[in-house]
Amino acid sequence: VQLQASGGGLVQPGGSLRLSCAASGTAFSGNLMAWYRQAPGKQRELVAYITSHFDAYYSATVKGRFTISRDNAKKMVYLQMNSLNSEDTAVYSCNTSELDINYWGRGTLVTVSS
Repeated sequence: VQLQASGGGLVQPGGSLRLSCAASGTAFSGNLMAWYRQAPGKQRELVAYITSHFDAYYSATVKGRFTISRDNAKKMVYLQMNSLNSEDTAVYSCNTSELDINYWGRGTLVTVSS
């Protein structure tokens, strides 16, 4: 299983970004897909996940601002991030697991700064 996140960049406070994660080597549709982030000097934290039934979960810090979605035909998972603030600055990575093995993609850096 390979995961590749993209879409990060520099954005001003209050702005928006859409992250994408491309998956390969997996059937994908049956997988729970998650986004994590790690800010400088902090532990990695779960941002959101979406189940195979398209049920979504969000951390309290992003709920109402971020939206996770998936396209099974394209084997893609997305994270739409709105109303960004400096505390959202982090490396964002996508994650899935199969047969009790955790897979991580190379992250994409999101910097929120004026």
